[in-house]
Amino acid sequence: MTISIAGTRMQTWALFWHIRLITDQPIALGGIGFARILPIILFSLVGGAVADVINRRRLLFITQTLMALTAVFLAWLTFQEVITIWQIYLLTALQAAAGTFDTPARQAMVPNLVPPGELPNAFSLTSIGFQVGAIVGPAISGLIIAYWGLEYIYLINAATYGAVILALILMGPVAQKSDPDKRTTVSLPAIREGIQFIFSSPIILSTMLLDFFATFFSSANTLMPIFARDILQVGAIGYGWLSAAQSIGAVIAGIVVSQLGEVRRQGRVFLISVVCFGLATIAFGLTRSFTAAMLALMVIGASDSVSMIIRNTIRQLQTPDYIRGRMTSVNQIFFMGGPQLGEVEAGIVAQLFGATFAIVSGGVGCLLAVGWISRRWPVLRTYNGDEPILAGAMAD
Repeated sequence: MTISIAGTRMQTWALFWHIRLITDQPIALGGIGFARILPIILFSLVGGAVADVINRRRLLFITQTLMALTAVFLAWLTFQEVITIWQIYLLTALQAAAGTFDTPARQAMVPNLVPPGELPNAFSLTSIGFQVGAIVGPAISGLIIAYWGLEYIYLINAATYGAVILALILMGPVAQKSDPDKRTTVSLPAIREGIQFIFSSPIILSTMLLDFFATFFSSANTLMPIFARDILQVGAIGYGWLSAAQSIGAVIAGIVVSQLGEVRRQGRVFLISVVCFGLATIAFGLTRSFTAAMLALMVIGASDSVSMIIRNTIRQLQTPDYIRGRMTSVNQIFFMGGPQLGEVEAGIVAQLFGATFAIVSGGVGCLLAVGWISRRWPVLRTYNGDEPILAGAMAD
């Protein structure tokens, strides 16, 4: 996964840079977010139902191959020098569509591999692996853009999907629990059951909503090319390091959490981490120093990493295995929909009021969301982490 994420994040930041080279309109950068969110809205719930019916490992073979093919096509169009913004949007949407089936299967499979007590550490290590790839990818992307060209980033990303496919081969068969009542199918009632489960669990619903609003308001990544080129006045290499800064902070936080024992008062830790996320976003928007911007982005990444570890642990332990794919697919709408819609929002606000206002106002919005959700769902403030477990984590 670390290798694959490095390629994926290389491509993500390369797409922003590519569009910035084609046009200087901030709203065009927001179009990437729209291209990603539309497939999530259309297919995410279906993807979760599929992950509860079809063997998750087998499904991942298909999704990883499809995402690799879209990266190959991006590379080919760029090599031919015929690529347009609309082709970038279309291929991004196709890749996101495959991802709506990939993410529920991949995340729901983790509790099939480790016992319940090890899940927080497992998600910490998963976060470290993810963020190491997210550091290496953007940092290298600046060098590749500067010396080779954008087409090689897309080509390398296509190759990195092979690492996940190889890991799935080496992993061998992975069992998963089926619906005890034998009712789960890829159908509207099955999808509705997953949605009803989320709304019947205040602790899961509140973490999803806060995740959505925090990433919606504090999505500064889209404006990074503008911030790097026009405000901090750094080139492609400096842009690469700014792109990697959040992941550097996330790795540090992931290492710290992975070395802790059982994390208690998890709800309060989660809320504090999101507050830090919003404050650091405001600081990033106000800074005019490259060093200060790097530090603010590292804090953003560290706080987001802690938030991600806690919320993933809560959701996976409080969800039975037979419905976990559908829970993850609903969650996918929140945790992927927030950043992607946030990219659209950031592009529009930056177009109207400037990049600095877009970033700072987003940080303020994140803090307001924390206040509202913590008051609306007090169970989140009191959640400790030793509540009864609903997920028989490892499959029989």
